[in-house]
Amino acid sequence: MSMQSVPKYFGYVAAVTVVLGSLAAGYAYRGISTEAPVSQAVAATHSPLQAAVSPGIMLPDFAGIAAQQGPAVVNISVSGTSKMGYSHTPDSGSGDPFEEFFRRFQPSIPHGDLPTRGMGSGFIVSADGVILTNAHVVADADEVTVKLTDRREFKAKVKGYDKLSDVAVLKIEAKDLPVVKIGDPQQARVGEWVIAIGSPFGFESTVTAGIISAKSRSLPDEGYVPFLQTDVAVNPGNSGGPLFNMNGEVIGINSQIYSRSGGYQGLSFAIPIDVAMKVERELLDKGKVSRGRLGVMIQEVNQQLADTFGLAKPAGALVSSVERNSPAEQAGIEPGDVILKFNGKDIQSSSELPPLVSALTPGSVAKLEIWRKGKSKLVSVNVAEMKVVADETRAEPGKGGMGLAVRPLTPQERKDADIGEGVLVEDVAAGPAARAGIRPGDVILAVNGEKVSSVEQLRALVAKKGKHLALLILRDEQKMFVPVDLG
Repeated sequence: MSMQSVPKYFGYVAAVTVVLGSLAAGYAYRGISTEAPVSQAVAATHSPLQAAVSPGIMLPDFAGIAAQQGPAVVNISVSGTSKMGYSHTPDSGSGDPFEEFFRRFQPSIPHGDLPTRGMGSGFIVSADGVILTNAHVVADADEVTVKLTDRREFKAKVKGYDKLSDVAVLKIEAKDLPVVKIGDPQQARVGEWVIAIGSPFGFESTVTAGIISAKSRSLPDEGYVPFLQTDVAVNPGNSGGPLFNMNGEVIGINSQIYSRSGGYQGLSFAIPIDVAMKVERELLDKGKVSRGRLGVMIQEVNQQLADTFGLAKPAGALVSSVERNSPAEQAGIEPGDVILKFNGKDIQSSSELPPLVSALTPGSVAKLEIWRKGKSKLVSVNVAEMKVVADETRAEPGKGGMGLAVRPLTPQERKDADIGEGVLVEDVAAGPAARAGIRPGDVILAVNGEKVSSVEQLRALVAKKGKHLALLILRDEQKMFVPVDLG
């Protein structure tokens, strides 16, 4: 993940929004007839190309898929509250040198709960009420409501969600529900027709169609999911809805769009359903998702690097650094090695490697073919478990937590941001940090003038510095002090 200031074109499809009033808008649509065979259209012309068209070819039967699979697609609405506001810190007479800093520079804005609403889509994978959707649709929601196509509504329980894959599992108390058919995204081909069913802008059971534009796309900050890219119209509210192939099988979960405007611009991305179903099984069985880890930083191999290393073509993943005491170091992998194959699968691009590694069970053995000094070499690596987020004491009454989830910076993130130390804010819960305006993506560099080099050090500094903290953070290439009152 780059710490550079980059426009967020890869945005979530359904964001939690504040309900401020009613919005009325008009929409135009363009219909495509799916009933007339191509042969009829050909018969109406006298083009010399008539002989090249088979009279038996039909346009895809979108209507049949929508009718058969639509009842298993659900509308999801969420509600919650967001803690907002600041207050002056009164002078306690304690002599704390940072108290005056807080008292003078912390803005005076009343505390309060800001009601939030959100919407999304999902689909039923089990007749007893198990539903898949996106993690960003339901994360941190106080209440989740599922509405079926027969207009029945249920309060849903969030069984678990995984932010790295953006998959969430819900459960409603119902029986004999319609379920989707699960397909194999590995068999999908670029250029094949696909359709999405969901609730864009709250318009329930909306069907849109397009083709698969590409496979195994790696997006910024989303390196562990090999996305399916499509040109299916996907808009806010489609998040978490299914992507069907022409056999009426779900092959993906619509998750993100590429947009400068916030709406559909021809590029949408879906989580492959095999990735999502693996996450579902782990969340239901273990309550968490385990991922494999090698402990290497990698980069793309271009033509110049391929020539330098004596490779026949630009391919593979170039190891730029190896973490100390990691599985890769213990297996003898070195910076400058090029990983050509992983468990027998060719690595054409460096972006193909992270999903393959993360999909492995920790404790398993991976077979790598690497290129070193003009020769190929086979290496076995004992895969470790990825540690995703180290939780820095969620805000609890009387315990002085800030309400943050943070993790160490990767070597690449430190290089991109041109900083030597710091920890990255992954999530912000309701609490002192949220009230102070700390955001996910901020890098905490220091606490009350002491540099932060690890999660453990941050926890210790917060514990010993008392009620008033001045955090030095990096945000969008700018450093700033943020006062945090632990109360």
